[in-house]
Amino acid sequence: MIKNLVKHGNSWAVVIDRPILDLLKIAPESQVELTTDGHSIRISRVNSDDNNAKARAARAKVNSKHSKVSKKLAE
Repeated sequence: MIKNLVKHGNSWAVVIDRPILDLLKIAPESQVELTTDGHSIRISRVNSDDNNAKARAARAKVNSKHSKVSKKLAE
C-alpha cells in the first residue's frame, strides 16, 4: 500500500486506514511505538501489560540498588 503524507498543523501525518487498525487491534486512542533503522519506520502497538511489567522491574532494580540511601534520606 502506498500512502501520501498529509499536512497536520505544523507536522506531516500518515493516515492509517480503519481495516489496518482493526487487523492490528489498534484503537485510535491507543499508544503506538515508532522505531526506525534510518531507512524505514515501524509502527507497533504498545502492550500496556508489557509496559507495566517493565516499569515494575525497573522500579524494583532501582529500589534494590539504592534502598540504603532511600532509607537514610527518609530518616
